[in-house]
Amino acid sequence: MSASTDSRATGQAGTTPAEFWSTARRRLIRYSGSDFVPAMIERAAGSEVFDHEGRAILDFTSGQMSALLGHSHPEIVATVSESIATLDHLFSWMLSRPVVELADTLIGTLPEPLSKVLLLSTGGESNEAAIRMAKMYTGGHEIVAFDQSYHGVTHASGAATFAVPRRGYGPVAPGNISIPSPNAYRPLFSRDGQYDWQSELDYAFTLVDRQSVGSLAAFIAEPILSTGGIIEPPPRYFAALKRKCEERGMLLIIDEAQTGLCRTGDWYAFQHDGITPDILTLSKTLGAGLPLSAVITSDEIEQVSHERGFYFGTTHVNDPLPAAVGLTVIDVLTRGAYDQIARRLGDRLRTGLLDLQTRHEVIGDVRGRGLLQGIELVTDRTTKTPAAEFGSKAINRCLELGLHLNIVQFPGSSSIFRMAPPLTITDAELDRGLDILDTALTDTARGL
Repeated sequence: MSASTDSRATGQAGTTPAEFWSTARRRLIRYSGSDFVPAMIERAAGSEVFDHEGRAILDFTSGQMSALLGHSHPEIVATVSESIATLDHLFSWMLSRPVVELADTLIGTLPEPLSKVLLLSTGGESNEAAIRMAKMYTGGHEIVAFDQSYHGVTHASGAATFAVPRRGYGPVAPGNISIPSPNAYRPLFSRDGQYDWQSELDYAFTLVDRQSVGSLAAFIAEPILSTGGIIEPPPRYFAALKRKCEERGMLLIIDEAQTGLCRTGDWYAFQHDGITPDILTLSKTLGAGLPLSAVITSDEIEQVSHERGFYFGTTHVNDPLPAAVGLTVIDVLTRGAYDQIARRLGDRLRTGLLDLQTRHEVIGDVRGRGLLQGIELVTDRTTKTPAAEFGSKAINRCLELGLHLNIVQFPGSSSIFRMAPPLTITDAELDRGLDILDTALTDTARGL
């Protein structure tokens, strides 16, 4: 029966909030354990989204950590308007100027030997392609990742993801191994009262070697584990990790879904650590809210993989419209020197969060870099017991007061507030968000 003749189909979600939520509950598949944010969003502009009553909500998550230049950026609106009318989608083996120009422009922002680009749609898809390429190039099949990693929900990317529940879906891709995430706030190895990350990493790879069947292909990592709790590895960690990979003939895949393109104060977060990955994946920030991702690697890896039959042909590979948007994003970031802006605003955000920590005992830790930062809430700073209930109440209070934050919760370490405001946010908006967070923490502590 078609929708036009189905008496159940109304074609609208209702005009009142009650009708809207009733239709949502009846018609939408719930895709996570979290509830939907209790707000009917009608439009978004800049650093704010607006509900059905016109109430402005400051967006400290940039949508899904993607709207790098804020919502409805005029240059992106112009690019989409022009591209949709001239060149939107093509046969997957046809090429267009936006695709070739974006590939060339991206390589211009990156160090050697990164030189070849594949354009796709989502972060999970780009990580899927990167893992397949690493397996094809090395001849191995084992993938190592951090135990609080998040790389997607597709077959290989989901198998390398450990920050969300894995139960109930049956076997994952074989050969996936995890090592401890380098969390300085909750270290597994300490020496003389300091986090001994080198001993932790050495021990982790001892276990990798014991578990491996001799078919190691790659290590995949985020420079800052975002969904895993805003965990920034210590200085020199990634250089040591890359050596571990090289010693075993593994590739290092760096997933910059949330950290790439100026968000952390560098064009790419891996630059902060003085390394160059064998394969780089970009997504969220590249499309600034539109579905665009990229896999970037060297001439050698691309050539060998091609000779061995690498295939990743998808419906929207190298689509011209999102490629045109990506070009606009890079142009805006370059002209505006947004790496410097993110560094300055990130310092302002961190200073504000550290000030809140001095006044709110519940804030156990402040961490992150640039405009990707977070706080971890604890019931006691000595025991570091997660303040999960307090965090849930505080995040709801933030929304009531006009601020949207994201709370990260996973086994063993919950109640982490993730903040990734757009790079176009103003000083005043940043300060307003901090003031709202301050009030929400105070109100929650008072039981209001």
